[in-house]
Amino acid sequence: MPPWIEYSAVAVCAITAVLAAEGKEMDLFGVMVLALVTAVGGGTIRDLCLGVRPLFWIEQPMYLWTALIAAVATFVLVRFVHPPHRLLAVADAFGLALFGIAGTEKALVFGTPAIVAILLGIVTGVAGGILRDVLRNEVPWVFKSEVNLYATAVFAGALVFVLLRQFLPPSESHRYIGMAFILVLRLAAMRWKLKLPMFQTRAKSSG
Repeated sequence: MPPWIEYSAVAVCAITAVLAAEGKEMDLFGVMVLALVTAVGGGTIRDLCLGVRPLFWIEQPMYLWTALIAAVATFVLVRFVHPPHRLLAVADAFGLALFGIAGTEKALVFGTPAIVAILLGIVTGVAGGILRDVLRNEVPWVFKSEVNLYATAVFAGALVFVLLRQFLPPSESHRYIGMAFILVLRLAAMRWKLKLPMFQTRAKSSG
């Protein structure tokens, strides 16, 4: 996995944290905490599940600096330029794509079965956002029915990535195809309100 992918994912997720802090009356310190938790939360849980020591951001502190610099830059910028309403969702979609495949590939490198690697890819992609939303006292996006194909997009893209690795000759393009699949599916779901069927029980007949 090229380092730039995880660095980009960390930066994008830190940016989403700053955008998500709008209206929550947080000071700069609170925003920085939110950015760090969002940026490294998913990867931390992944590494703990894999038994990786030290954790990726302890071994390479530049991940922390990347998150902090991205967060401060965004914090300053949004004080002068009000971002579009949908920018948070679009930036979050990029974070899902980058971290989802990064987590899946790292799990495969550590020898996990394909289904475990896919699940850890989902964890890597969505856990930081869950922690972000919990800290800002919101229902996490992954649990909201109106947030279309969130974790599902990561699952689909990670599955495509795993299948390409298993059945085609090795290629660097596999990870980028997986990322593109996640991103396109998530953006398409946002555009056309695609969603999974809702769980509903049959109403009891009267009389």
